[in-house]
Amino acid sequence: MLVCGVDETGRGSAISGVWVSACILDPDKPIEGLRDSKKLSAKRREELAEEIKHKALSWSIEIASLEEVEALNVLNATLLGMRRAIEGLHIKPNKVFVDGNKLPNIDIPAEAIVKGDDLVPAISAASILAKVERDKAIRELHQIYPQYGFDKHKGYLTKDHMFALKEYGPCPIHRKTYAPVRKLLEKQLELF
Repeated sequence: MLVCGVDETGRGSAISGVWVSACILDPDKPIEGLRDSKKLSAKRREELAEEIKHKALSWSIEIASLEEVEALNVLNATLLGMRRAIEGLHIKPNKVFVDGNKLPNIDIPAEAIVKGDDLVPAISAASILAKVERDKAIRELHQIYPQYGFDKHKGYLTKDHMFALKEYGPCPIHRKTYAPVRKLLEKQLELF
């Protein structure tokens, strides 16, 4: 039976889109050390991502864009990204396991598993692939907008990010529908 794992990263961020990965591991080529990507160092994630790409039967990474997040809301955009990632596999799985408690609209038997990224190796692999790809994109965005410190907080609303937002205002990649960003924009409009 071909089992696919699906996970996302960036849902809680205040910038850009959401990266989603689907992965079907090869049972004949085990990968040691798979777990929730947040529990691994960046270096280890990158090493594992390369191994996953070489050993997996199929893998796919998709982005639910900033525009989709703004138009559909982050949950619906994520579910759309999940569906596209599954459809992007060159092999159709028999079963899909998704990290979390929501399932995308697909025509394959699926199960949502809370904390699945630490319980199901295929979800762990998808988690790692998505996180490595998003981290690479965030490093590139940091080069364009260094004043926000994206390289440190990855777009999540830390104290430093909030300080930068208040000082510089939102940039084009901030999620305008995200409450703290929206409130800052509303305050700016009140000044005019």
